[in-house]
Amino acid sequence: MTELHPHQLHLLKCISVEMKEQESRYALNDVTGLKQMRGLGVLLHPIHVTRRAFGYADYPEVSFRLSYQCDTSNFKDNSAIECFMEGEDIVKGVLLRLNGMQGEMRLFTPDFPDWIEDKGVGIKLAPDHFTSKMMKEGVKNISDFPKVYKTFNAIHGNAKFSQELKLKAEIELQNDCLNLSQVKAIKAVIENDSLIVLHGPPGTGKTTTLIEAIAQLVKEGKRVVVSAPSNTAVDNVAKGLLLNDIDILRVGNTVKVDDDIFAHTPEGRMLASKESKEIKRLKIKSEELLKMSYQYKRKFGKAERDQRRLLMNEVKRIRKEIRDMRNYFDEKLFTKTNVILGTPIGLNNFLAEGTLFDTLIIDEAGQSIEPMAWMLFPFAKNWVLAGDPFQLPPTVLSEEARRMHYNTSILESSFKNCNDVFFLNTQYRMKKSIADFSSRYFYDSKLITPESQCDNAQHVVFYDTAGTGFEEIRGKDGNSLMNEGELDLIRKIIEIENLNLMDVAIISPYSGQVQLVKEHFDKNTRISTIDSFQGQEKEVIILSLVRSNSDSTIGFLKDYRRMNVAMTRAKQKLFVIGDSSTIGNDPFYSQFLEYMDEIEGYRSAWELMS
Repeated sequence: MTELHPHQLHLLKCISVEMKEQESRYALNDVTGLKQMRGLGVLLHPIHVTRRAFGYADYPEVSFRLSYQCDTSNFKDNSAIECFMEGEDIVKGVLLRLNGMQGEMRLFTPDFPDWIEDKGVGIKLAPDHFTSKMMKEGVKNISDFPKVYKTFNAIHGNAKFSQELKLKAEIELQNDCLNLSQVKAIKAVIENDSLIVLHGPPGTGKTTTLIEAIAQLVKEGKRVVVSAPSNTAVDNVAKGLLLNDIDILRVGNTVKVDDDIFAHTPEGRMLASKESKEIKRLKIKSEELLKMSYQYKRKFGKAERDQRRLLMNEVKRIRKEIRDMRNYFDEKLFTKTNVILGTPIGLNNFLAEGTLFDTLIIDEAGQSIEPMAWMLFPFAKNWVLAGDPFQLPPTVLSEEARRMHYNTSILESSFKNCNDVFFLNTQYRMKKSIADFSSRYFYDSKLITPESQCDNAQHVVFYDTAGTGFEEIRGKDGNSLMNEGELDLIRKIIEIENLNLMDVAIISPYSGQVQLVKEHFDKNTRISTIDSFQGQEKEVIILSLVRSNSDSTIGFLKDYRRMNVAMTRAKQKLFVIGDSSTIGNDPFYSQFLEYMDEIEGYRSAWELMS
């Protein structure tokens, strides 16, 4: 076996440390009971099952609803879960989606548990051993691919690396509305023979640029694999490609995809195929046999047990036949489609070992931990990392792993050590005064705003709660923070500004504040943590900073990248509520307060209260 690079060994250790934290955090035992785990936001109990059916891969899938408001921010799509009921064996699975009070999960078991529709069923987050194993294999395999290993070594070397890119003078674009920085980045993607970074600050048309680049690659007969850490980011690219009449195959978790995208998934393609009728016939037969086996539940004799075993063996044989048909169908789809999209795990499960595309594009690479990216690098000859290292980093649970810089993304590592970085320099989302502070602090004042986005009113306002007594308190879960005074100010801003709630998003760094605000607004109002709102935008953003204390403690407000995300979501108006006496001693927020004075956007909260 090839000797591993020191950073490979470091990543392997980080994966183990993070897994240990998951195992500790998600353990349900006598010390951490149901109530405490609900308070920690890692358990939902009870759930009410509303539907059950066998999914595309013949795994049992369960739809459920919650009958109570709780913090569900930790329950991300594709999270590993365990479905449980007191006195029964735990069933492992994956959360497919959770939207408000409605969710859906897939269970890794041949059949539905007998108790799945009983009272007292719950789900909790679980250590994701599968993903951990896949990442470890991916990190170890880096050494087996010379070009991948060379790039890995360059990223973690002592000197910047680059390639000799000879950009074409002219290319025939499908989109004639692109600016010069976007065109230059597209040319670099076409000419790339190693690794390039496409640096796209908020609102600079990163997805638009990627779609044109992919179209150009396909026109040249190249095959492209596209990934991103979240299904939402993958689907954003997929929608853009379909609008440009580019044939795609979207693999992985497709529960939440639009109908237009679903038609381009293996499941969607299967529905329109000749194999569909035969699979439907086999599924009906399988379900009939299952119903027959249901009569032999829990307590029965040897004869009944033998009969059920025979029925279940036949069900397994039929399901294997269905899987074989689908695998053959998927292989045919793969060979005739030039653009495949999915999350890293979705692609890793779908692509056969030895598959080689011309180009791998990882969008939102700033949220991808390194092992996730290195899993995908062997599937392509060249690589494009797109995103912004000055927005939120990957989520890492373990404090020890964070100290080991495990939350340093593949984009951030490459950005520091690669010379081939292409900066998209024009933002089209925000009014100029909304964009200018981020441009100065994060982008060396290089972020341009076109004439059409110049100010025509007061577009940024900071409401200072200093002296009002609106102090932070612990939320109902005893963990996250909230600020009831800032909730009152949010309501007053909406009233005084006569805002249409359909145009407004209320965001905060703290899930406790998000839960508090949700209790006082209509369920259709967009209320979110900053982390969950990355990649989105609204006409009006109200940002509640929450922190207000005599010690000037600001907690994870100290991660300025979170604030960069928060302050760049608004298109027309940004309202920030905070306590200058708490945040003002920090250099970042001190500069922000100076900027608010400069643009005459500073207000005292007393103005609203009176």
